Amino acid sequence: MRKLSIIIPVFNEKDTVTEIIRKVFAVPVLDYTKEIIIVDDGSTDGSAIILENLQAHFPFRLISQPKNQGKGAALRAGFKFASGEIILIQDADLEYDPADWEKILMAFQNPAVSVVYGSRNLHPKRRGYRLFVFGVAFLTKLINLLFKSNLTDSYTGYKAFRQETLKKIELVSSDFEIEAEITAKLLQAGEKIIEVPIDYFPRRFFEGKKIHWQDGLKGIWTIIKIWAK
Repeated sequence: MRKLSIIIPVFNEKDTVTEIIRKVFAVPVLDYTKEIIIVDDGSTDGSAIILENLQAHFPFRLISQPKNQGKGAALRAGFKFASGEIILIQDADLEYDPADWEKILMAFQNPAVSVVYGSRNLHPKRRGYRLFVFGVAFLTKLINLLFKSNLTDSYTGYKAFRQETLKKIELVSSDFEIEAEITAKLLQAGEKIIEVPIDYFPRRFFEGKKIHWQDGLKGIWTIIKIWAK
C-alpha cells in the first residue's frame, strides 16, 4: 500500500492543534496509509503539552525543536523523517481544510505528475486580506517572470511532492521564505507544478496569524538569489 507523509509544523497553536489533528486522522486519503510527522517549533503556549497528550490517542511522530527557529526550519526537520511516496505540508491552524487532500492526491494518479499545489486563487470563493492577496500575487508573478512558469499561488500552504522530487532540491530557509525557496528551486530544477483549487479560511492576527509583510521582502530576496545562481 502506498504511503502519504504529512508534515505539520506547529508553533503556539494551542487553540487549533487538537482540531486539526482530529481532521488529519479522519480525512480519507484514497488508498494511501498516513505517516504523520508533527514538528513542535519551540512552542511556549502549551501546544507542546497538548501534543504530548494527543500522542496517547493518535499515532504520530513528534519532533520537538528546543527553540523557535521558523516554519522553514520546522519543515526541513520533518522532511528528514518522511518516508512516504508523497509528502504533503499541512499547517496547524484551520486556514487549510484536509478535505482538499483528495483533489491533491488525485492529481498524483498521473505518474507524470511530481508536484501539486493547492491554489487559493483557483477557487471561486477564495478569501484573503487585500494586502496579503496582493503580496502573494506579486511574488507569484515574479516567480512566473523569472522562471517562465504559470502559477497562480506560489505561497500556498498546501504543497505536495513525490519524495524523490523533493530530494532533488536542497532547502536552507528557516522562516516563511521557505515557500518561495521550494517553488523557485523546483522550477529551476525543471519540475512542472500542477495546481488544483482549494478552500481557504484566513484567520486574523489576534487569532494567531504569523506571516507579516517583512516575510514578503524576504521572499523577494530569496527568489532573486535563486534565479541569479
